[in-house]
Amino acid sequence: MSVAVITGSAGLIGSEASASFAGIGLDVVGIDNDMRKTFFGEEASTSWNRQRLQRQLGRQYKHLSVDIRDHQEIDTLFRSMGRAVTLIVHTAAQPSHDWAARDPQMDFHINAVGTLNLLEAARKYAPDAAFIFTSTNKVYGDLPNRLPLVEEELRFDVDPSHPYASGIPEDMSIDQSMHSVFGASKVAADVLVQEYGRYFGLRTACFRGGCLTGPNHAGAPLHGFLSYLMKCAMTGLPYTVYGYKGKQVRDNIHSADLISAFHEFFAQPRVAEVYNIGGGRFSNCSMREAIALCEELSGREMNFVYDDRNRAGDHIWWISDTSKFQRHYPGWTPQRDVRQILEEIKQANVERWRPAAGDVRPSDAGREPRTLTARA
Repeated sequence: MSVAVITGSAGLIGSEASASFAGIGLDVVGIDNDMRKTFFGEEASTSWNRQRLQRQLGRQYKHLSVDIRDHQEIDTLFRSMGRAVTLIVHTAAQPSHDWAARDPQMDFHINAVGTLNLLEAARKYAPDAAFIFTSTNKVYGDLPNRLPLVEEELRFDVDPSHPYASGIPEDMSIDQSMHSVFGASKVAADVLVQEYGRYFGLRTACFRGGCLTGPNHAGAPLHGFLSYLMKCAMTGLPYTVYGYKGKQVRDNIHSADLISAFHEFFAQPRVAEVYNIGGGRFSNCSMREAIALCEELSGREMNFVYDDRNRAGDHIWWISDTSKFQRHYPGWTPQRDVRQILEEIKQANVERWRPAAGDVRPSDAGREPRTLTARA
């Protein structure tokens, strides 16, 4: 028996990983206590995704509502499985800047201490397992904002003569910048994952993602950019654009494309690696461009307002340079761009998001003309 332990298994990346690694014959132990509902409310609960996984994978999937902060429970679990564990995919996290600022202690205990608990359990009981950690580009803080940016009609972009014009590589410093409380807790986890590779020899990798997205994302106002944006476009829910004239840029990677990268690492694991991973120049958009695409695909004008106060530590421009990962694993390349991702999100959720009979879509009548030049 070969076991994959997947934390956050009912979330976007965890559920994709659970289905995919079960598909190649691994038994999956999923760890998820639906903290996303605690963070973002009932609409963000992942229970529907857990139930889908249990139906789809049957006896090949064992779900445990375990809190990764409980080191005794994590230790007991790993001790019971031992070297049968050949893969750990750690996706569980508190993922929001805003939420972290409200409760820094809980954020740090989930993101940093929870990661330490898993690393230590792996070191003691499954030292040969591949350990994949979903880190974040937020470990670089706001340092990307110091790049020479050019303002275009619908987006910011980096000066084409700059070495990072094709994307930001792993050699950017993570020091001397504002990270947000969330970014700081992920830095701690990221460095721990690297250190358990370098110091103890575990086969670890930090995947520093841009925007991770896909049809199974339970998007919410504070997390899940493309998913929640499409939900607002389809239902008429209001959406707030924060700062930078709506021209801030993110690359976006489909969860299936990310999991295919995880497969590559699992097949040939390395020690203490760090990879920037995302859609790169192939799949990226500004907020303005994303709104236009959502309106086109939904056939509706979006109900949004603009607030010129950007979030502290937020990036103006982020596009990942994935060339290091592609040098190590030349068989990998992302397959889905932003338009394809949004189309999948729409098709997968059109029934879940359809208003119930008698519901009234918010009217555009009487609203101020939309503007992205001043606080609404």
